[in-house]
Amino acid sequence: MITFENLNLSKQLLNAISELGFDNPTPIQEESFSVILSGKDLVGIAQTGTGKTFAYLIPLLQQLKFSDQINPRILILVPTRELVIQVVDEIEKLTKFLNIRTLGVYGGANINVQKQKVAKGTDILVATPGRLYDLALSGVLQLKKINKLVIDEVDVMLDLGFRFQLINILELLSEKRQNIMFSATMTTDVDKLIQDYFIAPKKVT
Repeated sequence: MITFENLNLSKQLLNAISELGFDNPTPIQEESFSVILSGKDLVGIAQTGTGKTFAYLIPLLQQLKFSDQINPRILILVPTRELVIQVVDEIEKLTKFLNIRTLGVYGGANINVQKQKVAKGTDILVATPGRLYDLALSGVLQLKKINKLVIDEVDVMLDLGFRFQLINILELLSEKRQNIMFSATMTTDVDKLIQDYFIAPKKVT
């Protein structure tokens, strides 16, 4: 059985995972790891509770080097405020021994406070599509430096009517990026997004 020790992770990441009490990756974590590290686009079909958040966070954090640039390099889009808070919390646990800045933004909170935080700089931005689009339109947030895009629970996002914002965000990003998507189901809408914006993605179920 494969363990996190077998994955050649950095000592800082390994220590954080060990402190959380995890020894072995879940099937989706194991399957996704090498694909994400290789830089290929990935589409994962996974239910909540399978460890899918760590499936993309661990390889992304393994590759993320220290930088003091202002604009984010990793963008994680999730459908709800609750999920933004949850994902930021998971990242903070994993980056306990790393010098990585993380910021979560979502609707229903003061946008001016969020603008100030964005302006201070972050490495990883976790956001709901509506609020991210508003911040990008305001000019405070530059999306061209993002080289890794994660869209988590994309089926829920489309059900909530975020298709328009999602397409607009994808158009604002640099074409040179890695796309990672997780969905619990494969619908026609999800499939169309993949066809339009992903390059030969590897599917992991």
